[in-house]
Amino acid sequence: MKYIGAHVSVAGGVGNAPVQAHAIGAKAFALFTGSSSRWQSKDIPEEEIARFKSNCQLYGFTPEVILPHDNFLINLGSPDSKKLAMSRKSFLDEMRRCMQLGLTMLNFHPGSHLNAISEEECLDRIAESVNMTLEKTEGVIAVLENVAGQGSNMGHSFEQLAYIIDRVEDKSRVGVCIDTCHAYSAGFDLATPEGYEETWRLFDSIIGFNYLKGMHLNDDKKELGSRIDRHASIGMGTLGKDFFSRLVNDPRFDNIPLILETPDEAAWPEEIAWLYSEIR
Repeated sequence: MKYIGAHVSVAGGVGNAPVQAHAIGAKAFALFTGSSSRWQSKDIPEEEIARFKSNCQLYGFTPEVILPHDNFLINLGSPDSKKLAMSRKSFLDEMRRCMQLGLTMLNFHPGSHLNAISEEECLDRIAESVNMTLEKTEGVIAVLENVAGQGSNMGHSFEQLAYIIDRVEDKSRVGVCIDTCHAYSAGFDLATPEGYEETWRLFDSIIGFNYLKGMHLNDDKKELGSRIDRHASIGMGTLGKDFFSRLVNDPRFDNIPLILETPDEAAWPEEIAWLYSEIR
């Protein structure tokens, strides 16, 4: 079964997220459990935690189809010792918030070397950061998101993601989220039938489908291999509708959250409905 949704707002409290998701016809959703642009967020009140759990139960959202995202300041591979410490502290806070909400995954961008350290050293720092956090938490999987490859961002190749996974001590608590826009911009030709099959063959051989915990469904405003991250609405970019139709009919992507991060939030109900309508 396909679980399609979107990254919904938590305006008014995290307890509103499942309500927002249900309203747009989603069967899965993503959210920020706190601020997306601050190192540390306010504690989630107990009554808000209870409301979140109650609304998830009311609308049928289980933890397996909810993919929270950490804040955008975190860089677990930072070459700056102060920023690295701040990132690790913030990431631990994000993990603990997921634990409070009964969630089992936390999606994050791996990190950036900022042209100050080598790629390998950056990847080692990311893995070390994940290990440090997993030691202090329980029940939440650290889900690495692939990136488009802009600047010094790491995680644009399957080999880089596999390098991090190989160095995470508890393999049961690490996974991957593939963003379709990021993958296409990074050079994976998902748009053609041949490129689609080759991409997933490589993914399985280098990383393994057992590590795939979710996907971000985004069309791409840029060309194949542009290394630029610019999301487009479904069918309005260079990936095209045929790709998304192919994906929602692919059983390899059953039973994981498939999350829209497309730029026109008003179109999410229509996009979700169209994706479900394409399933044969």
